[in-house]
Amino acid sequence: MLNRVKEFREGSGWSQGELARRLGVSRQTINAVETDKYDPSLPLALRMAKLFGAAVPDLFIDEWEPQGE
Repeated sequence: MLNRVKEFREGSGWSQGELARRLGVSRQTINAVETDKYDPSLPLALRMAKLFGAAVPDLFIDEWEPQGE
């Protein structure tokens, strides 16, 4: 899954540490999400979307498509 968290964070003028503080997680968590080493939990993804004023699909791009039957 691709994500645009870094783009939204930098657009807000926040460091990884500032975003982590606002979300109540570690800076390492933010780094892992931004580098696609960790998919956030649904509650964390929802909090990120709220914080950025965006929809979850705007932050996290899932290229999976269902297969026809």
